[in-house]
Amino acid sequence: MDINGLVNKITNDVAVELNEEYKRNFERKAFFDQAWPVSKFKNAKGSAMMRTGALRRSIKYNVVTGMITWSSSLPYAKINNEGGEITVTVQMQKFFWAMYYKAAGAITTKKDGSASKSKKNERLTGEAGQWKALALKKVGSKIKITKRQFIGNHPQVTVIVKKHADNHLHIIDSYIKNHLRR
Repeated sequence: MDINGLVNKITNDVAVELNEEYKRNFERKAFFDQAWPVSKFKNAKGSAMMRTGALRRSIKYNVVTGMITWSSSLPYAKINNEGGEITVTVQMQKFFWAMYYKAAGAITTKKDGSASKSKKNERLTGEAGQWKALALKKVGSKIKITKRQFIGNHPQVTVIVKKHADNHLHIIDSYIKNHLRR
């Protein structure tokens, strides 16, 4: 095995394990050991980052000559990973109103027309209120997106890289020792 083959083998092994770890961050609701902030949507179902699982499934890696790059086809991946601000657009307002009507329309009522006091209704009422608050934001105003990093550098990444490099170097060391003894 030549040196380039060794580097590619180590890089591929690291890429596979890191890809699994990055996807596992969604289950941990943390970037390795750094917990993500709690969602401001108080009564929403599930984790803010795992409602549909689309972001997790969109994570892809590419290995080219000893380098690994990760990407996502989803436009909101970067803002979730790094945090930042987005500007409210007319399309966003329409979406917020649609989500408000969806949540508000799912609220069940009693025979007299008042909302029943079920846990589902409590969740939907809170969710509808939050969508309405977003829908009422003026076009051009800013919404702060909290950083919920799932890909990037972390001390655990260094540990994984070192583990795979040491493992392959140990294999080569054993190979050299066995061939020199003959």
